[in-house]
This record gives sequence, structure tokens and C-alpha cells, in this order.
Amino acid sequence: MNFNNEFQSRVIPYKREVYLIIKRLTDIVGSILGLVVLSPVFLIVAILIKLEDKDGAVFFSQYRSGQNNKKFKMYKFRSMVSNAEELLSELQELNEQEGPVFKIKEDPRITKVGKFIRKTSIDELPQLINILKGDMSIVGPRPALPSEVEQYSSYQMQRLLVKPGLTCYWQVQGRNSLGFNEWVELDLKYIQERNLWIDIKLIFKTFFVLLGDENAS
Repeated sequence: MNFNNEFQSRVIPYKREVYLIIKRLTDIVGSILGLVVLSPVFLIVAILIKLEDKDGAVFFSQYRSGQNNKKFKMYKFRSMVSNAEELLSELQELNEQEGPVFKIKEDPRITKVGKFIRKTSIDELPQLINILKGDMSIVGPRPALPSEVEQYSSYQMQRLLVKPGLTCYWQVQGRNSLGFNEWVELDLKYIQERNLWIDIKLIFKTFFVLLGDENAS
């Protein structure tokens, strides 16, 4: 989808060139520091995943829709059984989320290790690689599946005006307890109001999510 200037200016009131430069520098420095400091966590999680399922991969990659609907391969620690994608069609009728998103609290595809790393959001840490590459930012709307984006209305497509992020309002304000429409509204609120102070506050709030969020699954 092409985003014309009139549409973008309605959502983003003015250009924030300095902000965008500082944001990108912060992403680069933050992702490098995160990968270095958290390397022991990466190693431990990789070992635990392999101990539970020695034949499965440690990392899971999947194409997502980025800024302006540009596709990129997003990385996560594998938290589900190896054939999770094949089992999805059998579980569609159990979907508990409105709109184009698939979410169920007791997803039978999630492994024991997977439950812990999803509860603490550790499964998302490999996305630091995506941030370093420039596909994502530390703060921004969560990246959606292309199949979900195909079902978006023109209003919901506004989520794709900025780079997707590792954390956002949705990540720290309810997550799976929120409906998709509420999720979209929070993303558009961020896009309209974003600045360095908001980014810093969301990053700090995310640390509390790492201690365990009852709405994570």
C-alpha cells in the first residue's frame, strides 16, 4: 500500500527530523548493548529450548509487515512446538481476539519453556537483531503478520506509518486483555504523540513487564 503525503500529514503533524535521528542512534546503541549484556540469557534460553525439544530450532523467524507495509523477517526464541504453523488452522475457531489477530490464552502449541519466556517477554529479545538492522525500533507498534494486514481497514493501516517496535503502549497496558480496536487506538496515539520522553517512559515500563505480566501469553 502506498501512503500519500496528505494521509501521512494527517497522522504525523510535522516532521521530527532530529527526533528520528536520535531515535535511530538510540536503537543502534541500545540493541548492541542489549545483545552484549543479555548474551548469557540468550545462551541459557537456547539450552533450555534444546533440552525440551532437541530436534527443534532455537530461533523462530517469520515474515512481518514493517513500515509502509515493507516485509521483513522477524526473529524470536521458539516458544511453540516445531509444527505450530501447521496446527494453526485447527485452532482458528478458538480465537479469543477480535479482528484479524489470532490469540488464545491456553494455546496448546506453547511448550513449557515457551510459557515462561512468553510470560516474561524473553522470547522477543532476538528482535534486538531486527532493531540493529533497521527493520524495527525499540519503541513502536508491534509488527503484524502480512495475512493480518490484508484484513486491515484503511484506518488500521495507519499502524504501518512508522517502524514497528519491540515495545509499545499495548505491551505495557494490558496486552492480550485489550481488544484489537483498543490496540490500534493505542498505536495511533503513539504515532501522533511520539517523542523521546514517551519513548524513554515506555522503555522503563517494559522492564516491569519482564518481571511477569499476567496478560502475556
